[in-house]
Amino acid sequence: MNKDNIKTLGDLKEAGYRSKGIKDELRSNLIEKIKDGETTFAGIHGYEHSVIPELERAILSRHNINLLGLRGQAKTRLARLMVNLLDEWIPVVEGSEINDDPLNPLSRYAQNLIVEKGDDTPIGWIHREERFFEKLATPDVTVADLIGDVDPIKAANLKLSYADDRVIHFGMIPRANRSIFVINELPDLQARIQVALFNILQEGDIQIRGFKLRLPLDMQFVFTANPEDYTNRGSIVTPLKDRIGSQILTHYPETVATAKVITSQEAKLDDRQTNRVHVPEIAKDLLEQISFEARDSEYVDAKSGVSARMSITAFENLLSAAEYRMLKTGEIETNIRLSDFMGVVPAITGKVELVYEGEQEGAAAVAQHLLNEAIKTLFPEYFPKIEKLERQDAKSPYDGIVEWFFESNGFELLDDISDAEYKKLLDSISPLNDLIEKHQPDFPMEDRYFLKEFVLWGLVAYKKLSKHRFVKGYQFKDLYGSYISGL
Repeated sequence: MNKDNIKTLGDLKEAGYRSKGIKDELRSNLIEKIKDGETTFAGIHGYEHSVIPELERAILSRHNINLLGLRGQAKTRLARLMVNLLDEWIPVVEGSEINDDPLNPLSRYAQNLIVEKGDDTPIGWIHREERFFEKLATPDVTVADLIGDVDPIKAANLKLSYADDRVIHFGMIPRANRSIFVINELPDLQARIQVALFNILQEGDIQIRGFKLRLPLDMQFVFTANPEDYTNRGSIVTPLKDRIGSQILTHYPETVATAKVITSQEAKLDDRQTNRVHVPEIAKDLLEQISFEARDSEYVDAKSGVSARMSITAFENLLSAAEYRMLKTGEIETNIRLSDFMGVVPAITGKVELVYEGEQEGAAAVAQHLLNEAIKTLFPEYFPKIEKLERQDAKSPYDGIVEWFFESNGFELLDDISDAEYKKLLDSISPLNDLIEKHQPDFPMEDRYFLKEFVLWGLVAYKKLSKHRFVKGYQFKDLYGSYISGL
């Protein structure tokens, strides 16, 4: 249908246009996409066999939907992507406040205009991108904001009494007629406001200051909620939950590989960072593993969750840490070092909610602990596992490295040394080279120096070596030497 040739109600009828409810619109377009094998929710990863099939079934069932999950689980992103399942353009009565369907007008304005002008009633068109409305539920939201109120200025201008329904100023929901309307963090909405949604969801009428209007609004509601809200700040009232057709549980990425794809997609990076800073895959794995450790940590509040935004902002900080070092040394390109991970601590401390034990440790100490745990988790994937309890006379693949540190006077890795000096220092630990040649001979050459530093941090995490932070960098020693220094 060519919308450019349809400017009046008569043109619309002649073109054979048929009205379609928004839920039927979403359903029919989804059916076509599924038949054609198209991706319905592009850019969403990790939900292919869980959340997305449930969401698609809810759309096929013409349900209003509640997405329930912890923060940073792409709930709002899913709702916004539903816009792509709408028809590209739909006709409306021109000048209508509530997107009146020309063939099925609801408002007094549209009905009177069609009676007056008949087939000459002017028609406008709205694009699907204009049919998405979003409201964050906050304690100050009122019924007037969502539903509407009597407008005394309109009454004065039109010289109408307050008994005339034309004095009503429609709120956000009526103005979103024939659209997707999202209410984020639904439990934060006061219970009396939630009650005002009952009739809109079920009966299709609204009440404003004593006016009972029969307005069967054509809406697709999507609500988002966090389970934590049910205990801390509020709840969804039971009758409202009963009127929401499908409740879908979201979740965090289940694998590091999926989390890496999300972080890579969402991180906002400067071209100078991506082109000049090389990030080994093991560094990306380590970064994501920190979030996985945080979600299982005894120091972090599991009910609050650990948002995917933590990995995204941490990745941005990691590249900025390397870029900062590169700028100070005057180099034009560099590789990520494990010591650069200290730059991600602010991203971690700002994204995790600590329990009492975590508060006692301190946010920065918890961030360091999570990094150490991530290193310990990844270490056995690359090198022989280090057991907690070992016989004193048992030989270990790491004995050569430990002896090297015992015999040396200390080994310092400064934060701002050049790449050439950094590589020279790590190459000087000959048993480290032997370990990598034996257990990781095919590891990419450009990533080997990160792997060498990873071994040192791993041996510290497993208490084979000691690591001390001083103003300009890190000092690594054997445990005995560290004990002597302490004395």
